[in-house]
Amino acid sequence: MSTILKPLPTLADLDERSADYQRMAGALAWLGDRWRDRPSLDEAAEAAGLSPFHFQRLFTRWAGVSPKTFMAALAHDEARRLLIDEDASVLDAALDAGLSGPSRLHDLFIAQEGVTPGDARRRGAGLELTFGWAPTPFGKGLFVLAPRGLAGLAFADEGQEEATFADMHARFPAARWVRDDAAARAAALGAFSGAPTPLVLIGPPFHVQVWKALLRIPKGATATYADVAAWAGKPGAFRATGAAIGANPVSFLIPCHRAIAKDGRLTGYHWGLGRKAAMLGMEAVESRAA
Repeated sequence: MSTILKPLPTLADLDERSADYQRMAGALAWLGDRWRDRPSLDEAAEAAGLSPFHFQRLFTRWAGVSPKTFMAALAHDEARRLLIDEDASVLDAALDAGLSGPSRLHDLFIAQEGVTPGDARRRGAGLELTFGWAPTPFGKGLFVLAPRGLAGLAFADEGQEEATFADMHARFPAARWVRDDAAARAAALGAFSGAPTPLVLIGPPFHVQVWKALLRIPKGATATYADVAAWAGKPGAFRATGAAIGANPVSFLIPCHRAIAKDGRLTGYHWGLGRKAAMLGMEAVESRAA
């Protein structure tokens, strides 16, 4: 299995990458201080000492998202904090997050989490989730479907179904859960046929950024936790990134199994190291056969 970022062969390459890192660390901090003002690409590029084209390309390579998307994630983070932690109204949260009004906040939450601000604030209350069990290449799978797509995929060894369901239910405790094994089997056929599967990522903003970063790792490859942290816009936040990876609700399709330690160890996996090894092994065989 190969890693995404290959070793750099010369000191000149290392010098260049180190300089790029310093620029991007500074750019992340600069945008973090000024996102409410919605600086333009030209302004951000000038602050980093780069052309707009070079800045956009370099920032996207390091953070995994464009500067505009990164600022949207910061606005989402602040709005979510206001709604949930401070019990602000939707209007107040929108305005305090630098948005024009509730409709923009609605669009932002749909883009970031696939749920409305009201759904996020209620912690799943009023949201109907369909769940069921279906066979998968990695044992029995628990599928959780939201109105807009797949919100959860977990695995259970024989006799562990109740614990697996409790683990998933705790992620959306206030939602209304409706069992439908036929819908789960249909979801399993889609998920493991290679067909595109709409995903609904419900969680804290940084977790969502990490889960989106994991989607950058192609089948048959692996990446380190440091890679994923950089792509999520938080270089060096290894512990927080590891926690977000461990909280991934949509196993396999959001490929947290492809994240490994810097020294190549598989490290932990929420559904068992044996299952993680099986996933990586299957993908390696499929990649070689392709």
